[in-house]
Amino acid sequence: MNATLRDPSKKIKVDFERAPLKVRIKEKYLSLFFLKKVVWYLFRLILLIGVTYVVLFPFISKIMGSVMEFEDFADSAVILIPKTFTFDTYAAIWSELDYVTAFMDTFVISISCAVIQTIVCCLIGYGFAKFKFKGSKWIFLIVMLTMIVPHPTLRLSMLTSFKEFDLRDPISVILGGPGLFELIGAGTLDMRNTYFPFIILSLFGIAFKNGLYIFLLRQFFRGVPDELEESAYIDGSGVFKTFVKIILPLSIPMMITVFLFAFSWQWTDTFYTNLFISPNQGVPLLVHLVEQYPASLINEASKLVSVQTRIYSAITGTTGIMIIMPLVIIYAFCQKFLVQGIERSGLTAD
Repeated sequence: MNATLRDPSKKIKVDFERAPLKVRIKEKYLSLFFLKKVVWYLFRLILLIGVTYVVLFPFISKIMGSVMEFEDFADSAVILIPKTFTFDTYAAIWSELDYVTAFMDTFVISISCAVIQTIVCCLIGYGFAKFKFKGSKWIFLIVMLTMIVPHPTLRLSMLTSFKEFDLRDPISVILGGPGLFELIGAGTLDMRNTYFPFIILSLFGIAFKNGLYIFLLRQFFRGVPDELEESAYIDGSGVFKTFVKIILPLSIPMMITVFLFAFSWQWTDTFYTNLFISPNQGVPLLVHLVEQYPASLINEASKLVSVQTRIYSAITGTTGIMIIMPLVIIYAFCQKFLVQGIERSGLTAD
């Protein structure tokens, strides 16, 4: 009783619970506060449904179009839901465009680049975070510029470099002299239509989005207490051993995040892939399938001239679904690590 008198809110609650049911309903549901709460809830619900519709409708339309018979495109009664579901488009792309070969080649190059970029960016990010040397800020600024400079501006230079690839030292680059391969009489190497351009760019930390990976890892390592490294140094561990034994185990969520980013962007990359690998030569990759149509589907589309554009768009959409589906599956299993990595990215002010 004394506790109730000391806390007026408890007394009001007790009085409300003892009131008749009619009074309680009136006070709880027939008040201005409850009306405002309902209006705000409905507003948020309608807004959420609208945003969800805008975001998901393109995906739903692509999925529905991929399982739709071609005759349904010419049927004015069919808008989104097909009359008859069919997976003929998927089967034709799988068999006629050699999807399995393209999938395996894309997987090999994507996972190779992702592993290399994760390791290299870890080393570079750790160096920027924990070691102070002359010009480090300027070098890091150059790394940040790689995130700003549009990649098409480097198209011609990169294509020329890997079309006539040669090992050059700084003096030969400045003076325009011959490279190592030319000096030994081996000539230049044409690395187009091979994996080597992707591997070389990854090894030197200048591949697609590597500036972002270095920045994320650098910010993460800056959040690691220096006392952990100092205690390891006191125990006799060197820099590399400390990095491997102490730092890397702590950074696994962040490394998984960088790996997923690198793998996903390499998997769906079109700029570097089309730059170094021709669609009809060398290594077949999944992104090249978007520009191709199975012969059997083209023959069926030729019978429906009025809706050929919609049919070709549906075929392209189906190919896109088959390309991104592995990424969706990977995200479903690795989203926990991705969220943890982003949360621990250490995006703090300098």
